[in-house]
Amino acid sequence: MTAEHRTNFFSRRWRGEIALPVLLWRDMLGVGTVINLSATMAALGLMAQGVPMPLAVALHFAPLPYNLFLFASLWRLPRRSALSTGLGLAWVAVMTLA
Repeated sequence: MTAEHRTNFFSRRWRGEIALPVLLWRDMLGVGTVINLSATMAALGLMAQGVPMPLAVALHFAPLPYNLFLFASLWRLPRRSALSTGLGLAWVAVMTLA
């Protein structure tokens, strides 16, 4: 992977240069879910160790900007379907509330 490819991760998604299946299935449902579950598990582990609640809550919600970015990138795709938009919206809701 070239340095240019890595640095363009966000801009390529924002400009709609990534295919819908890659953005939806790999970035959102695959990688995004792993990031969110990891943050939630770490937050629960911190709470179990007696770390102040605001720190644990901040860790839990840390992936939220990334989640919103992925959904906004999906929304901006010109050839998205209603199903993919609904799935993306449901994913953002579940990842935010879970």
